[in-house]
Amino acid sequence: MAQQSFASRAYRDDAVVLRTHKLGEADRIITLLTKHHGQVRAVAKGVRRTSSRFGARLEPFMVADLQLVSGRTLDIVTQAVAKGAYGGSIAADYARYTVAAAMTETAEKLTDVDGEAGTAQYNLLVGALAALSRDEHAAGLILDSYLLRALATGGWAPSFTACARCGMPGPHTAFAAALGGMVCAGCRPPGSPAPAPETVTLLAALLTGDWATADASLPLHRKEAAGLVAAYLQWHLERVLKSLKHVERS
Repeated sequence: MAQQSFASRAYRDDAVVLRTHKLGEADRIITLLTKHHGQVRAVAKGVRRTSSRFGARLEPFMVADLQLVSGRTLDIVTQAVAKGAYGGSIAADYARYTVAAAMTETAEKLTDVDGEAGTAQYNLLVGALAALSRDEHAAGLILDSYLLRALATGGWAPSFTACARCGMPGPHTAFAAALGGMVCAGCRPPGSPAPAPETVTLLAALLTGDWATADASLPLHRKEAAGLVAAYLQWHLERVLKSLKHVERS
């Protein structure tokens, strides 16, 4: 009966490792974003031993096909097959590592309560980690594009064309994180920043995945865009992302 009960609680899913921390002498608690089960916290027993069969597959930023068993508080990882070995190349470069840490922290915050958008958030994060590991674009651009898209997937899509408050067609000159992006003169709150038109174009490109425009942007516009993305993220998450302060901006 116990064996049947154990088998009935087993399930498989693809997952990306968001965070790990030690448990006892040889185990780890793994925070995962799965493709079909949302965010999952699980124990990987014996994973810190050198003889562990799947230790390297359960490091941060790795993507794996996992078999897990449901538990009362924590699930248990019983099998792991690597699907995306992004951790090594990301960890080897400080800029990529800090960007990946900011992305996984964001994913954890966005999926810690409501798992309905788990599949979309999973696909978005895996795509961003893959692009980051292959150095397809500047790390900072990948981060800002991911943050904007993750927020949009979570229900906080910014507007960089029409006024975010009244819908008046743009372009507009003021940015208001609390109102949802660019706003017209009539809706502009006092003290709102006025980013350069090139920065607004860059933000729109990052949100829509227009990489030709994003890659051609200048460093000063990338830096300004990064500040606005960080402000928008902080406003809607209602907390400061600890890892974001370590990201290097040129």
